Amino acid sequence: MAMQNTPAIPTPTSISAPTPNPCQPDTYDEVRALMKEFTEIRGIQSAFNAFIVHDDSYAEEVFNTLQSKLAKVFSEGSSPESVERAIKHIISITGQPTNNDETVEILMKILEKLVASSNVSARMVCEALLESERLTIRNSKFWINSFVLIKKIVSGVDYKGVREIMKISLDKAALFPEKILPSQLPQLNAVVRLLQYIFDRNACLLPAYFIVNEILKNYPEKRQFPHWKLSQLLSDFVDSFQPIAQMVTVIGRSRMLPVVEHSHSGYSLLSWKLDPVTLRFVVKGNLPYDKDLLQPQDRLLRFILEQPYSRDMVCAILGLQKQLKIRCSTLEDRLVELVIVAMEKTETEMNQANDTQSGYDEISAATLWLWQHLSTQLIFFVLFQLASFPHIVLSIHNKLSEIKLFKGRDFLMWVLLQFISGSIQKNSLGDFLPVLRLYDLLYPEKDALAVPDITKPYCVSQMAATCIWIHILKKAQTENQFLCRPLPLTLKKQYDYLQSIAVQNSTQPSLNVCDFRVALLANAFSTNSELFSRPMGALVEAMHGSSSSSVASQISVAPLSVQILDSLTVHTKMSLIHNIVTHIMKISTTKSSQNLNPALVETYARLLVYLEIESLGIKGFMSQLLPNVFKSQAWGILHTLLEMFCYRLHHIQPHYRVQLLSHLNALANNAHSNSAQLHMCVETTALRLITSFNSVDVHTQFSRVGGDCKSLVSSESEELNRALVLTLARAIHVTGSDSIAGSGGSNWYRDILTAIMQNTPHSWSTHVLQAFPSVLFDFFQQNQVPKENKQQLKNMVDEEYRNWNAMISNEKELIEHFASQGTPPLFLCILWKMVLETDRVNPVAPKVIERIGPKGLSANLRKFCDYVVCEFANAGAGQYVNKLADAISDLIWKFNIIPFDRLLLCLALRSHEGNEAQVCFFIIHMLLIKPLEFKNRIQEFVRDNSPEHWKQTSWHEKHKSFNAKYPEVSYFDGQQQNPIPMYFGNVCLRFLPVFDIMIHRFLEMNNIQKSLELMLEQMSPLYKFHDRPVTYLYNTLHYYESRLRDKSSLKKKLISAILGALRDIKPPNWALSDQYQTFLQGSNEDINWAPDIDYYAGLINRFVDVIEGRRKFFAPVDWRFNEFPNPPAHVLHATCVEIMALPVSPIIAANGILEVVMCSRAEMDANEANMDVESWFNATGLILVTLPESYWLLLHDRIVSTVEKLSTWSHKYTPLQLFNFKTVKNGLLYNEYANLLAITHAVWYHLGIGHMHNIQTLITEKLSAIVQNEIQLLFIGHLVAPFLQRLNTERPNMVCRLTVAFYELLEKVDKSIPKDASLTYMDVFCDLLYHIKYMYTGDVVKTDVEPIIGRLRPSLQLRFRFITHLNIEDISVPTTAQGTVPVLGATTNTNLQNILGMQGMKYHE
Repeated sequence: MAMQNTPAIPTPTSISAPTPNPCQPDTYDEVRALMKEFTEIRGIQSAFNAFIVHDDSYAEEVFNTLQSKLAKVFSEGSSPESVERAIKHIISITGQPTNNDETVEILMKILEKLVASSNVSARMVCEALLESERLTIRNSKFWINSFVLIKKIVSGVDYKGVREIMKISLDKAALFPEKILPSQLPQLNAVVRLLQYIFDRNACLLPAYFIVNEILKNYPEKRQFPHWKLSQLLSDFVDSFQPIAQMVTVIGRSRMLPVVEHSHSGYSLLSWKLDPVTLRFVVKGNLPYDKDLLQPQDRLLRFILEQPYSRDMVCAILGLQKQLKIRCSTLEDRLVELVIVAMEKTETEMNQANDTQSGYDEISAATLWLWQHLSTQLIFFVLFQLASFPHIVLSIHNKLSEIKLFKGRDFLMWVLLQFISGSIQKNSLGDFLPVLRLYDLLYPEKDALAVPDITKPYCVSQMAATCIWIHILKKAQTENQFLCRPLPLTLKKQYDYLQSIAVQNSTQPSLNVCDFRVALLANAFSTNSELFSRPMGALVEAMHGSSSSSVASQISVAPLSVQILDSLTVHTKMSLIHNIVTHIMKISTTKSSQNLNPALVETYARLLVYLEIESLGIKGFMSQLLPNVFKSQAWGILHTLLEMFCYRLHHIQPHYRVQLLSHLNALANNAHSNSAQLHMCVETTALRLITSFNSVDVHTQFSRVGGDCKSLVSSESEELNRALVLTLARAIHVTGSDSIAGSGGSNWYRDILTAIMQNTPHSWSTHVLQAFPSVLFDFFQQNQVPKENKQQLKNMVDEEYRNWNAMISNEKELIEHFASQGTPPLFLCILWKMVLETDRVNPVAPKVIERIGPKGLSANLRKFCDYVVCEFANAGAGQYVNKLADAISDLIWKFNIIPFDRLLLCLALRSHEGNEAQVCFFIIHMLLIKPLEFKNRIQEFVRDNSPEHWKQTSWHEKHKSFNAKYPEVSYFDGQQQNPIPMYFGNVCLRFLPVFDIMIHRFLEMNNIQKSLELMLEQMSPLYKFHDRPVTYLYNTLHYYESRLRDKSSLKKKLISAILGALRDIKPPNWALSDQYQTFLQGSNEDINWAPDIDYYAGLINRFVDVIEGRRKFFAPVDWRFNEFPNPPAHVLHATCVEIMALPVSPIIAANGILEVVMCSRAEMDANEANMDVESWFNATGLILVTLPESYWLLLHDRIVSTVEKLSTWSHKYTPLQLFNFKTVKNGLLYNEYANLLAITHAVWYHLGIGHMHNIQTLITEKLSAIVQNEIQLLFIGHLVAPFLQRLNTERPNMVCRLTVAFYELLEKVDKSIPKDASLTYMDVFCDLLYHIKYMYTGDVVKTDVEPIIGRLRPSLQLRFRFITHLNIEDISVPTTAQGTVPVLGATTNTNLQNILGMQGMKYHE
């Protein structure tokens, strides 16, 4: 009943509309007017609430009227800014604290209706609510209703807007105190319910990938979540991404270590890239990765730093550039750690001795080498300002203050002295003063240290501290500064001793290099020009010989020993090498006939191995010395320097080798005194350069040359160009470079081949072409050269021989005719016929040959080779064949017309087919086996010489004696051409690279195995002097794996001949295992050996121990003069050579290797040695990828077999658990799947870019045909996903193809599962594909995958709608049997729901 005197309440129609305006009305003003009237009405209603009759229909009418008016206003809205202001005004009115619940609910409902009718956007309303100043915890009605409204309308917001709403909501949750009041709980619950809805994968408001990205980006540690009330929700959601983090992570990545080669290709380093600040791996995406993966990789960097020749790799993985000179503190820390490791090793080893002096004798060669290596690393990184010397010294001081290590102090001071001596003059004194703090710590003795025995090499280390003090004192005097501390009492005796011998007097014996006084003086006074000249003079005199007049004619043949050079500081070595280079350039400039001193040349070669003086060393040799000598036309000196490069230098960086090859080709194009000896030296050097290129270096270095590839190609020498083609073939085969042809400029080899064919057109025999990679085979098939008519050649020779006999009486006419350029190059053929008929050579012949010149003689030699093959082929059997061979031998050894090694090289590289090819090899066989001249040379040279030249002082005397007994005369006996002195080379050493090529040619032919074995037996002693025997065997067995697969006895003979030649100078187990050596000792026919799993485990264990530094299995090695730069590289190649040489097929050998890690053998051996089993997988992966494809591709067959087995699942544990290596290992669970994933990851992690295409082949051609269920697809994701980051950089097209393949497999799996059944791992697959999209592919594959997504079930379409930009209404939803429409996404991942605690969750309004 209505009460009396009730005030009149305006009817709904009485809320007047704004006055029309001829201009477009402003939305904000209209809304403001409407809201003013509404608030007035609500104010009156509130004031007279107790006096009015409440009518629900009337209230509904008021609501509808206001809503319709506002809808009309917003539908006719003026500008977006005005609309936004209007919405914010409504929200401001709504949020007034004085509003009652009904008013707030009415306005919220109006906003909801406006959004539902599309009058305003949901995003605008949500953002306005969240940004409102009235949205405070105290304003509970507004807070709760705001979040309820947002939850209702947020589904209409685009996914980017939802992400912003989520971020703001998380920020709002952070406003609540940790100890929340009961009155505040409803507000917090409202926020939680909104976030639960946003996080609900069934709602699919935005990609779940975005959610986890925001959570981990803002809250990297779970303890930092905005409020404990949200902790469960957020942590559960993050945990739901652990399957993806597991899938995209390489198993055991943090435990993997590389083999550090001297040179590194860029692509092989991508897997090892570290952040230079944190030393963490660079990983893609914010995912809950395993902690081990996100930890600083100190162990990895320290391992690389510890390896010789690793500085380029260190710079590459840290992204450091020498030009930028940016200090890297993490690098400093690892250097300091290595110093401490060296101190600990020294302390341990010296403690085994009874006294200090004998303690030095107990220090192992490995520890001494570590100290030497540390000095090289320190100099490099500090010199280029990548590390700070004062900071390193202070850090060392702090470390040693804690652990108290003293016995290695002398070696530490020696390392510091190396840098100080070379840099103290160019830097301020303050940079070196921190060293003085080490004196206080490491030299606490009260008594002065005694002067050490100067005949022992370690005396330079024992007096290093004193030498540093002298340098610092000199620097202080130079800068007129006062050193605020006296000389430490500990060093007084040593200091006084150095001062006493610094100046020559009658009581002091003269300096010589027999003891270490010279080194001590040079080290102490290298910055004092007055005192430095005396020790420097002694070193120079030792190289140049005595300067006294009585012995002025004597030359010095004994070089400075490596031990003496090692005892010199960097500054002294720099001064010494500068003196040598200056002397050589002076002699070459004056064009005197003076020859270089043998001791000087040998000393120079030894100095070039020191990396710390690279700028004056090999860099100066290539860019300064060689060009100047060539410019001065000092051919004798040039010959000596090239010989030195061939036979003395090791580990030359590949870009220097390419540079020298270009120099040599340019040199060959210029006339150089027409010297046959120099011409031969240039070609020998070029041949050794070409054949010694590492396969990876060929790809990386040659591809960089680009359009200048002609500089790599000889303009005239067909033999050198053929050798280059063979090297290209081997490199492409080993690296798989042919698989990336056509992408990113990968046709580099085609440019080189084209240049070769332009300069020296030639063809290849069929048996050679069959061994070529397909790209080279196709090239030569498309660029065939017409073959020469052999009968025509025979007729031409006969005609020219008749011309010779007709002109025999006219010497001038003979010379003019046969030496002219237009005459066919058949003069050697004529000489051969002459010897056959007369057993002599006409005296005019030398003059003709001299006129022809060495270049012309090369063309004659090719024709001669073709002619003799033709003659032998037509000779039949009998004594005449022997006569033909004897005539050739006479031309070589009796008349000295044809160089032995050049002839055999030319014969081995000629292109013959069928019977002629057999005849050619028969000739080679006869020339090698029958004559005694060469065999006698080999026998004597091998008997009297050692390949370890760095340990010798009498090489030149032995070399001179050998050359005196077997002189090498150009052309003829008695013809003297002022021969260039030979310091290192002879016919035996020149023959080695030729024999390498010959063996390969014999391997390519069938039915000549016995001939090859006989040659190996006769010539194998020469391999004692091969500079790369293991590498040669590796390349041979790798390249010819398919041809040698069934020739076990031949493989055994190759190993026995080449490595057996080194048995006298190498320890028994330097390369081969004991079991294989036992196999070699059996007869050549005894090849029935099938190694068991213990054998393969032993090989892997040996490699693991060497990588981890736990065991040295060969004698101490000076890696500067070794074939390989470090122990792991040596063991890896030796192991692969042994495996390839086993008398079993690749399948059997690969199965044996895989069984070690697939069964529990590796784990048992690792546990026994207290090691991580991951190190075994790492070692096994390295071995497999270094073997030919036929070995490691067996792994792909195992993968196919395993995926087939996964068609059913009978295990009680989930696939995600059994695919997790750590879970399986720690829980001792069934390990087949985890182990297979681990070894596959190890293999693919180390795999070169050229072989990565096999991954795509495996997925798209093999696995795609057998995948039927989710578990199989999940396994494939675990296989491939970890390598997408690397592939995205190296081969991005492959990432796109693999992504499309994964969508196709998902479609296949989706269709194989009934529509009424759920996909267990649906969200896992979706998360992975979103990760791929946002980290790698973007929209590149959108066109390809949109049709696939359109064919998937609705729940998958809903999740992928952000990839295809599908609207929800476009997603087809099938009708159930009852005719009802199921809720989208109802078939969600039940396992993940259980994890998240979200099963059956209801959302309350």
